[in-house]
Amino acid sequence: MKPILIDSGPMIALFNRADRYFNASVQFMRSNKRPLVTSIANVTEAVYLLEYSKQAQADYLKWIGSSTIIIEKIESVDLLDIHTLFEKYHDVPMDFADACIVYLAERLGTNEIVTIDSDFDIYRLKGKKTFKNLLISK
Repeated sequence: MKPILIDSGPMIALFNRADRYFNASVQFMRSNKRPLVTSIANVTEAVYLLEYSKQAQADYLKWIGSSTIIIEKIESVDLLDIHTLFEKYHDVPMDFADACIVYLAERLGTNEIVTIDSDFDIYRLKGKKTFKNLLISK
């Protein structure tokens, strides 16, 4: 069973009831039965963006540490491929967390993602394959 990639946004939304994506994120997490994968860059981004609340940061770290979400490793040799993505999407611009997700999509052979980031409508995988956002239907 191919994993689903999870971007920072939905994970952040889970820890902020005022977030417009809170309900969709909670509903997705409750109904999903497939493996979820993210990167340490996305974990870092989530902690940073939850900086408004030390409690939210602590709750998030506790949750991610005890969840079934797989934090896929990014090795130093992978950074060359990630750099290539930066160059390809220099006009978007692509941030490191997004580049890690696109890189992992290629490596894991999946295009399914849970995100609130519209940049994933622009990013393409090999063969010009698009991402399929399972959180926000088009």
